[in-house]
Formats: sequence, structure tokens, C-alpha cells
Amino acid sequence: MRIITLNLNGVRSASKKGLFLWLQKQRADIICVQELKAHINDLNNEILSPDGYHGYFHCAKRKGYSGVGIYCKRKPNKIIKDIGISKIDNEGRYLYADFNNLSIISVYFPSGSSGEHRQKEKFFFLKKFFPLLKKLAKNGKEIIICGDWNIAHKEIDLRNWRSNQKNSGFLPEERAWMTKVINKLKFVDVFRKINQDPDQYTFWSNRGKAWDKNVGWRIDYQISTASIASKATKSSIYKSERFSDHAPLIIDYDYKL
Repeated sequence: MRIITLNLNGVRSASKKGLFLWLQKQRADIICVQELKAHINDLNNEILSPDGYHGYFHCAKRKGYSGVGIYCKRKPNKIIKDIGISKIDNEGRYLYADFNNLSIISVYFPSGSSGEHRQKEKFFFLKKFFPLLKKLAKNGKEIIICGDWNIAHKEIDLRNWRSNQKNSGFLPEERAWMTKVINKLKFVDVFRKINQDPDQYTFWSNRGKAWDKNVGWRIDYQISTASIASKATKSSIYKSERFSDHAPLIIDYDYKL
């Protein structure tokens, strides 16, 4: 089973850059995407239902903002779009697909980088999302939560960690929250289970030639329950082409969907 997650920074923009041509070659079973920046009626057939895939989307109410999606070769038994908190649901940040014993979630955490108001919204999201994660951890299913968490967990996960300790995405409170998800709820950062190397990033700012210099952040994850994490066999971050300011995170699992 191959799972890909990618923040698109606009699905129509990513499509024009060749994303869907590339995806057809990947033979992924599931593709989780974030930051659609579109409504359903903005999207063409290539985006809504790529060849061989069923597409499901949760768009933000605000035009050109946020939104998540899941493409899957096999139809899920159930799709859930909301977590029951309107302030979060209106921004289209969560999409859950159920496949018998495995559940896949595409999630897009808020960014707090645009100002104090958005950082407050991010902390609100973290506070409300933790009980949901706790419930998911106890439901007996295998869970893989894919997406842009907008948090670099450890110093190894961003190049300039010293200068970013007071910046959104690397605040002590955010990192402690993520540690709690891993240590207390026993979720696993699947990429780090396989790859302990430094300089592994999934996002680069458009400023200061960050991409060219690999001055990046690892903020896109596949976070899973321990049993399915143990079946992960291979991971990679695809950087040969650029579809977004993020790169696709690809993980293969010894598991039949």
C-alpha cells in the first residue's frame, strides 16, 4: 500500500504544474491533499476524479482558502467531513475515510504565522483536536493521519531551528503538544521511524532562495497507530519536480488495503 500526502498550495495551480500526470505514475492507493484553495464547482474532471481514483473533498466556506481531499483507488465504506466544531469545520480542515480496519485522515492544521489572531486559532485547533486523536487512538482501528500539521516537531526537523524558537511552527507549546500525541497517545511519526537523517524537509519558504539552499521545514506527516507504522517499509520526499511550496511525502506499507 502506497500513501502520498501533499499540501498543494492551490489544487488548480498544482494541476497546471503537472501534479496529476505525476500521480498517475506513482500507483498510490491513497493520496491525501491539503490547501485546495477551491470550491467543488471550481474544479475540472481531472481534479475531481483522476483516472482510476475516487475523489472526496471538504472545502472551506471561504473562497480560495484551505480545504482538504482524499483520492483513493478503492471506495471507502464511510466518509466523515466534520469534527463537530463549526469554527474548524467551516475552514475545511478534516476529512476521514474508513476502510474496514484502516482509517485514513487528511488534515490541515492552521498556520499561526500571519499574526497573533491566527496563532490563537491554531492553539484552539490543537486543544480541540487532541480529544479527537485520543478517541481515535482507542477505537481499535489502524489509523494513518496524513497532512500538513504546521509544526516542526524537533530541532532536526527544520534547518534554522535556533532562530525559529519564538516563531509559529516551532513554538515550545506546539512541539510539546506533538510530543504528547506521540508519547501519551502512542501515535508514531512514520517517516522518522524509517529515516533518522537530518536535512529532510517537506516545505520551503518562497523567500530567500530557501528551496535552492534547502532551508526547509518538515511539517508534513504521516502519523499512525503503532501496528500499521510497523508495516512501513520505505519513505521518500519527492523533490525532482515542484508542484507546490511543499513536497510530496510518500510512504509504502506492507499492508493490503
